[in-house]
Amino acid sequence: MKKVLALIAHDAKKDEIVQLVKAHLADMVEIDLIATHARDNISKENGRPVTLVLSGPLGGDQQIGALVASGEVDAVILLRDPLTAHPHEPDVTALLRVCDVHNVPLATNLTTAEAVLHLMVEHPEAFRGHHLAAQFLEEMADNYDGKSK
Repeated sequence: MKKVLALIAHDAKKDEIVQLVKAHLADMVEIDLIATHARDNISKENGRPVTLVLSGPLGGDQQIGALVASGEVDAVILLRDPLTAHPHEPDVTALLRVCDVHNVPLATNLTTAEAVLHLMVEHPEAFRGHHLAAQFLEEMADNYDGKSK
């Protein structure tokens, strides 16, 4: 089953998200993309089909948040411009919150975006209803012999 990755970028980061997709095009064959509609450069520049929602200020962040809450999005990359004020900042904050509530991987800069993409490509099992952290804790509990140390 294909994974779904939502892509959002503030205006100053639009080129970076296009370049990110371009750099990982071969790795992302098994990943469906959803993006906000501000500019459909991802599809135009990379030839990848992208499902578009509204632009962020018109409710696109909220649309992606609803998809996260309903389990239809597996990870979110939101390249934020931390140096510019945004009138729809409450929508961005709500999206961050819903990702946290539903334990959905969220990247807000290029370095964490690379990490999320690596996780999606190299460890897809992390998205099959259980998470690596939960597995680790379960393994630790299985290895514990009940004696205090």
